Amino acid sequence: MSGHDSKYFTTTKKGEIHELKEELNSPYKEKRKDAVKKVIAAMTVGKDVSMLFTDVVNCMQTENLELKKLVYLYLINYAKSQPDLAILAVNTFVKDSQDPNPLIRALAVRTMGCIRVDRITEYLCDPLQRCLKDDDPYVRKTAAICVAKLHDINAELVEDRGFLDILRDMISDSNPMVVANAVAALSEIQEGSSKPVFDITPNTVFKLLAALNECTEWGQVFILDSLSKYKARDAREAEGIVERVTPRLQHANSAVVLSAVKVILLQMELITSTDLIRNLCKKMAPPLVTLLSSEPEIQYVALRNINLVVQKRPSILAHEIKVFFCKYNDPIYVKMEKLEIMIRLASERNIDQVLLEFKEYATEVDVDFVRKAVRAIGRCAIKLEKAAERCINVLLDLIKIKVNYVVQEAIVVIKDIFRRYPNTYESIIATLCESLDNLDEPEAKASMIWIIGEYAERIDNADELLEGFLESFLEEPAQVQLQLLTAAVKLFLKKPTEGPQQMIQESSLRYCYAVCFMFGLLALLRVVFLLQTVLNNATQETDNPDLRDRAYVYWRLLSTDPEAAKDIVLAEKPTISDEVSGLDPDLLAELLRNIATLSSVYQKPPSAFVSRLRSAVPASAAEPSEEYEESSAPVSGGAPPASAAAAPAPSPSPAAPAPAAAPAPPDLLGDLMGLDAAVVPVPEATSGPPLPVLLAASAGQGLQINGQLERKDGQVVYRVKLDNNSSTALDGFMMQLNKNSFGISAPPGVLPVPPLQPGASATADLPLTLFQNVSPPPPSSVLQVAVKNNQQPVWYFTDKIRVQAFFTEEGRMERGMFLETWKALPDSNEVSRDLPGITISNIDSVSEKLALNNVFFVAKRHLKDTNQDILYLSAKLAPSIPILLEITFLLGVAGTKCAVKTPSPEWAPLVFEALESILQ
Repeated sequence: MSGHDSKYFTTTKKGEIHELKEELNSPYKEKRKDAVKKVIAAMTVGKDVSMLFTDVVNCMQTENLELKKLVYLYLINYAKSQPDLAILAVNTFVKDSQDPNPLIRALAVRTMGCIRVDRITEYLCDPLQRCLKDDDPYVRKTAAICVAKLHDINAELVEDRGFLDILRDMISDSNPMVVANAVAALSEIQEGSSKPVFDITPNTVFKLLAALNECTEWGQVFILDSLSKYKARDAREAEGIVERVTPRLQHANSAVVLSAVKVILLQMELITSTDLIRNLCKKMAPPLVTLLSSEPEIQYVALRNINLVVQKRPSILAHEIKVFFCKYNDPIYVKMEKLEIMIRLASERNIDQVLLEFKEYATEVDVDFVRKAVRAIGRCAIKLEKAAERCINVLLDLIKIKVNYVVQEAIVVIKDIFRRYPNTYESIIATLCESLDNLDEPEAKASMIWIIGEYAERIDNADELLEGFLESFLEEPAQVQLQLLTAAVKLFLKKPTEGPQQMIQESSLRYCYAVCFMFGLLALLRVVFLLQTVLNNATQETDNPDLRDRAYVYWRLLSTDPEAAKDIVLAEKPTISDEVSGLDPDLLAELLRNIATLSSVYQKPPSAFVSRLRSAVPASAAEPSEEYEESSAPVSGGAPPASAAAAPAPSPSPAAPAPAAAPAPPDLLGDLMGLDAAVVPVPEATSGPPLPVLLAASAGQGLQINGQLERKDGQVVYRVKLDNNSSTALDGFMMQLNKNSFGISAPPGVLPVPPLQPGASATADLPLTLFQNVSPPPPSSVLQVAVKNNQQPVWYFTDKIRVQAFFTEEGRMERGMFLETWKALPDSNEVSRDLPGITISNIDSVSEKLALNNVFFVAKRHLKDTNQDILYLSAKLAPSIPILLEITFLLGVAGTKCAVKTPSPEWAPLVFEALESILQ
């Protein structure tokens, strides 16, 4: 529509649909055209005009290109809701795909590709096949994108009709834009296919490089992204690719520049000439610097990518640190990224200049930025040993300005510097102690307490300083309490050094008071009183298990073996490593392969934030768009996806099988409205046996829920299937689990299932957290569940915990270990039960079935007297409870006797339930 068509959006008349219907059937062309414009305007502002579908489709038979485009736009929007009527338009599409006007041919095939209705796809194949071989390049490039869209609807159809082979041939097309669109389509198809669809060979690379110079900017991005996935055969070929790609660094489009940088960086790995590498680094610097003169949003994306580049090749921007100095009007997110890069580029040659900048930033008004600047000074001190003293002096200058949050951040930083350079800069402790009364942030308090405890022998009034924290000990955060406990023990161990004082260390803690009074050591009595007060508070007045356990350990050590306490608490500590060493090399390499994509901005691999990676083959990250030739930008992905299953959650320690339950009473609805929590991406569920019905459709207003607990790749998941048998769409599904024997809890957030249209269903595997909210004994297999969505009330139902899902993969025992463990356990730990409904006909098949559920065969024995067989099996129940099993049976005869021996016999009834479920 033109700028004069805004009048179509202003009408608010009633009975408008009837008038539009009459106008659409008018014999006058202009009146029909105006009516279609009114329909599109109403559709654009959200009005439902689907009832005019038949009348609008009748307007397709026209020579007017503008009217045809409007009708096609309407069809794309409403074809899904009116699939039967959309078939009426097929003949016109087929006819238009043979129109003499190439614009109409392209428009027809593009529109058919956008109408995602299965019944239309079979009619699309013949027109698409013709358009892929059309004489006009505009039609061919549009048809190439249409192949990718058709593959997303029906992959088998695309392969059977040979469209993939045609796309591969189009890479040799004489028109660069056709080549670019063919590359974009093949890359998109590769993402959705487990087979290699787009293999880049040396011959392919030659053709792509030939097309690179002449296609549009987004075509260049598609081609460069594809080139980044090609590994050159040798240094000579890599040099040739780099030589052809380097001119793209001068492009005005930042996406082209970053894609070119990505290709060059990856090919530089194979180049052996140091002179060439040095020249390439010089050539890459100006384009990267130029990106920083763009809008703030582009600056931020550029800075995130530059951060990765600098970690791999710091020499590229080693002489350009000034361009990263913050401007007064830079947004905070840009300033933060510039700080990070300045720290990475800081060296002994430019540290004075960098420190001056950081010192200036530390006096600004933005508190978060000031804190980051102060911390940056400390990171530079840790990174550059020769510059550490200059960094310390700058920090002392900042402390003198007496701004509270600056002082506290400086103390945190200085603590790290002390750990990096022990026994070097302790002369400044007196200056730090002057600010003790102004500390109110937990991290600053903990850092100051650590400094006092670590250097207690050099601080005359260390006991007085620590006493200042005693009054508020119980109100302090755990971080401060733990540091105060350790500092008090250090003070006690360091203060007594000679004369009668040595007797204190030789005596246990309980006799220290007597020794102090005996020799009149009032100062030491103060230290002992301080320690005793802290220990009493930590063991009797707090409910923090970490603090309480540490206090008991210290108390036992000091009471029984003070020398051992000294060796442990005052042991030499390893110096901390350089904080700015950067990302893990493997992660950095993966992120460099994804420069100019969301992955490089998040600085996470695609598998960490993309919930559905369909391909096991590295794929290009450009989503082809039907508006590609005009102005659309590619959406990049493009790293090898991780395994479809999430990594197994670490098992709790055997020493603490289940953490203490939270003090608040469990609330089944507690997190159902926690919409701010992160959604956990899970892989698409695979097909399997039918899931038990948990909520019948008759009880759930048309919503049926099936599900059960399963073990998948070493992790317990809740496989849930949702069926929408109601007449309305359902979305926003959330789940909450009540307190249970295994402490199972679902992560908060919306379940990873799409909105369910009427008649639709979806299945998802929900990763579970274990042992977080454990119910009191005895153990039970009951699991209470609540499920909610945006359209219905909360549904409550009860599921049964499948205990076999909690049998871990580490349950296998050798025969000797099994025998020793069985003998070591008392007879009272053995529980027996008859399983009358179980018949064992084949030992091997039963052993295999049990092994699939992590119940492992150990040995078997035949009793000649009774002709019975005995199977000995082992398992391990999460978190780490060993289960020893003895199954006695007659082959082919119903009735089995099972004995369980375990350190935790209260779990035996649930083990019997699991065995019965497996063997049935």
